[in-house]
Amino acid sequence: MNIKNSLSNITIGVIILIMTFVSSNLNWGKDHWKGILEADAKGYYAYLPAIFIYHDLNFGFFEKIEKEKYYDKNLYYDYTSGSNGKRINKYYCGTALVQLPFFLIAHYSSYLLNFDMDGYTKPYPILISIAALFYLWIGLLFLNLTLKTYHFSERTRAFTLIASVFGTHLFYYSVGELGMSHVYSFAFMNMFIYFLRQYFILFKKKQLLLLAITLGIIILIRPINGLILFIIPFVAGNYTNLKNGIKKIMNYKKQSLFAFIVFTLIISIQFIIYKISTDQYLVYSYGDEGFNFMSPQIFNILFSYKKGLFLYTPILLLSLTGAYFLWKNARFEFYSFFGFFFLITYILSSWWCWYYGGSFSSRVYVEYIAVFMILLGTLIERVSRKWIRNIFIVSILALIVICQIQTYQYRYYLIHWSEMTKEKYWDVFMKIEKE
Repeated sequence: MNIKNSLSNITIGVIILIMTFVSSNLNWGKDHWKGILEADAKGYYAYLPAIFIYHDLNFGFFEKIEKEKYYDKNLYYDYTSGSNGKRINKYYCGTALVQLPFFLIAHYSSYLLNFDMDGYTKPYPILISIAALFYLWIGLLFLNLTLKTYHFSERTRAFTLIASVFGTHLFYYSVGELGMSHVYSFAFMNMFIYFLRQYFILFKKKQLLLLAITLGIIILIRPINGLILFIIPFVAGNYTNLKNGIKKIMNYKKQSLFAFIVFTLIISIQFIIYKISTDQYLVYSYGDEGFNFMSPQIFNILFSYKKGLFLYTPILLLSLTGAYFLWKNARFEFYSFFGFFFLITYILSSWWCWYYGGSFSSRVYVEYIAVFMILLGTLIERVSRKWIRNIFIVSILALIVICQIQTYQYRYYLIHWSEMTKEKYWDVFMKIEKE
């Protein structure tokens, strides 16, 4: 095997080995496994024991598990909501769906190892941590394939993959709060982007079904993930490709109809769950929480000391300099990218809690990291002068270090999960002493 020609795949393998070591160290020993499923993660996961163990989509087992058997005042979290007089899960079922194979392995392992088969003993959270690593691996594989369609070199792709994990909050949401939906969204969005890219290159019918399946899962994980549809012009590459791609869909009537049916069947899983649990198909489980489109917090979500995306993951800001080459050579892609970026930023920052609770950086951008990495790869690949490229590479490495330090600070409470200010940020900047 030619090592040079497989450098990016070797890089992915090394990344996963490192992440497995980190996750096992943080999550598998002593009682650390008890914190794997915390906060929102409890809600995402709860569908699995509800369906396969307790046969109760009204979550009557909540009190026994959360208030009695596994009660911990530091980890207690009520993930339920109410609708039509019935208790339901506040969160959506897509994350549980993709965790299902790992849950089944844990369930069988619990039987073999003589653990309680209640959905919450040690094998279950451990397998969820493995699920997060698996979907990280899948996401990186498809990100690499997408970067390859842009004709980036092996070195550029390998370096970009390293930056995507260790230079962003994807790292934390793969080994820290790994039960959250973000690493799973990252995987399926990367699949969607790759299949979309392939469609606009080859215009093959089979891509429509693959796109329908991945899009259905993406929306089932988090409906707001449907914003990924607005990346279509950017991925198409130019107006002619976009127009031809749409025409082909019109021509592929049978394949398009079948793809639409498959997509509908996938997202209908949530409606069926609501029907069983509340006797209603349409339920808004978030109560009074919603969007305020008249008051978007665009600056705050990007730059604030509280949760600013570019403050806590500055490598994503640096990646935007790659748009310079789009401006020079591909204006359609330039406008398409920034149109997409400003649209998702406007919508995400309009959520009533624009900082999305206790979290590291602005966590709702984790699923879109691939889009930033396309620009970062473009930057590395297109800079012609060696000394300028070296400056960018050194800058990227420095920002990876900064991200890792800030991730460490967040984990050990030097960076507060929701109450950071300018004074607090600079008081602990780059400090690694635990308080």
